Amino acid sequence: VQLQASGGGLAQPGGSLRLSCTTSASTNNDRAMGWFRQAPGKEREFVAALRWGGGRTVYADSVKGRFTISRDNAKNTVYLQMNSLKPEDTAVYYCVQRTRWTIAFARSDEYDYWGRGTQVTVSS
Repeated sequence: VQLQASGGGLAQPGGSLRLSCTTSASTNNDRAMGWFRQAPGKEREFVAALRWGGGRTVYADSVKGRFTISRDNAKNTVYLQMNSLKPEDTAVYYCVQRTRWTIAFARSDEYDYWGRGTQVTVSS
């Protein structure tokens, strides 16, 4: 399975960016897909995840109300719409996938597949 992420870049505080991640895996309604991020000098942290077939969408408290995760079944792609960006959102963002949804969705070691990472920088 390969995850191809795109959409990172530079945004001003208060601005928006949208990340995309396309998976090479065949459709599986129980799979989990999501995003983690890692800022310089910090540990990797959970951002958001969803169950592909619906029923579960979860967010870290730090992004709730500002970020939205969604998916396009036809394109086999998951998105992360990031609004009201803050400098503390600056990080490398990683797309992740797990074959089955898990209640431990916020644990990085639960995910089988990782994309390469895309840089998001929020700065004026």
